[in-house]
Amino acid sequence: MQYANLIKVGLLGFAISAPMVSSAIAQSAVLTVMRGSVSSQIGVSVNRAIVVESDRPFAELSVANPAIANVSALSDRTIYVLGVTSGATTLTLFDQDGRLIANVDVRVTPDIAEFKDRLREILPNEPIEVRTANDGIVLSGRVSGARKVSRAMELANRYAPGRVTNLMVVGGSQQVMLQVRFAEMQRSVAKSLGSSVSLSSFVAPNSGVVLGTGGTGVEILDGGGVPFMASSPESLGAVGVGFGIGGIAVNVLIEALESKGMVRTLAEPNIVAISGQRAEFLAGGEYPVPVTDSDGNISIEYRPFGVQLNFTPVVIDDEVIRLELETIVSSIDPSAQSAANGTPLVTFKVRRASTTIEMRDGQSFAIAGLLQDDFSDASGQVPWLGDVPILGALFRSAEFQREQTELVIIITPHLVTPTSGNALAMPTDRMRIPTEAELFLNGQLEGSNAFGDVSLQAFDGAAGYVME
Repeated sequence: MQYANLIKVGLLGFAISAPMVSSAIAQSAVLTVMRGSVSSQIGVSVNRAIVVESDRPFAELSVANPAIANVSALSDRTIYVLGVTSGATTLTLFDQDGRLIANVDVRVTPDIAEFKDRLREILPNEPIEVRTANDGIVLSGRVSGARKVSRAMELANRYAPGRVTNLMVVGGSQQVMLQVRFAEMQRSVAKSLGSSVSLSSFVAPNSGVVLGTGGTGVEILDGGGVPFMASSPESLGAVGVGFGIGGIAVNVLIEALESKGMVRTLAEPNIVAISGQRAEFLAGGEYPVPVTDSDGNISIEYRPFGVQLNFTPVVIDDEVIRLELETIVSSIDPSAQSAANGTPLVTFKVRRASTTIEMRDGQSFAIAGLLQDDFSDASGQVPWLGDVPILGALFRSAEFQREQTELVIIITPHLVTPTSGNALAMPTDRMRIPTEAELFLNGQLEGSNAFGDVSLQAFDGAAGYVME
């Protein structure tokens, strides 16, 4: 009985393993590819077709995913395979008895042959290597600029949308030093002329002509020695005349003001940043500003002022640099003070420029400029008396003010590389602390230059320039 059971189990195992053995033998059959490579895996590009031929006739064929590859039979031995989209699927062949002839992987890849041709046309001098990985494209190589990398990536996405791997490296210098020159000139002119006349029944004891300038002022006293007329403190020139006619005192005060001013501002901040990274620079300070929240609590916030520079450089290609920058020069304006709820507020004078430009290494660009000319005048007079010819000038006052501002901001980017620390000079290298003898005996605040004055050095000898 046990031997009978063993025989039955053996027959059952043979019945199960026989189809598997026949399938393995069938899978070992070779497909001859009429165009393309010969292997157990068929490769075809998207929108391209190949024709393969089987060494055995088949009665039925099927494809696992028709959306990846479109397969049709041309005869009982010839198969037409068309790549639809990137991916992998399986092609299965059966004979007339339904037995498996072959089970072949069909891999559809992007058409990199056409992509390589287009890439060489657009970027002819760039050593970009193109490979396929799974169902995508891999780009590698050393490219001369970031703009060419973006062009290659954009073109590759046309052939494998969303399946492009970027292994390209941008060559050349990728560090940018930005030199900014900020220059501003402010000129102001103000003039005013005013007069006042008074009559009194007292004779001034200090009758005569009194002259004065700003800071001293001019006062005309009445009969009791009390100032009757006085010039304004801001007046830079004043003439006072007092005389008596009988019992009447005539006092005339003429005030004149003329002021000129000039402000020169020059800042040259320099800062280095790597391509694509933001850099910030501030030379100035921070001013405390009281801030009140919704609950009435007062806190302190610090507002920066001075020379500020924020920029992001991107090295594109052929030494072309794209700059996204913002430059600010601010200062406290003492002439425009204000207050809120008794708290003094500080007003800042700000000159700001924000832009995006492209230029080559060493080129300069004026990104901002301003020419401003403000003029104002005013006139005041005593009604009717100011219209009297000649004498009416004693009853009129006039003033005018003119302000001119010239501003320009020039930037210059440079591609830079690190250098040896010994080749860099510091501002303190040219200064030496004075000795006690130099300080107390000679009054020198700085010691003698260790290198000496260049203008006093002799350059005679074999060194230097030779001009023929």
